[in-house]
Amino acid sequence: MTTVSIDADIKAKWQDGHSSYSPGSTEELAIIGIDLLVRDLGTEAAQSFIEQIFEKHLSDQKT
Repeated sequence: MTTVSIDADIKAKWQDGHSSYSPGSTEELAIIGIDLLVRDLGTEAAQSFIEQIFEKHLSDQKT
């Protein structure tokens, strides 16, 4: 695997507020993305979306 470093400033806004994030690793970026996805879609829809992504990557590895 490859080590990836991230240099990003993320500003997220929604009706009731906003947040700023500065992830430095893929893990931190994933946590931010999942948090925002759950906030936007709800827990079940976000989980379904993430499962679809994992299924795609698993099938890509098999081919």
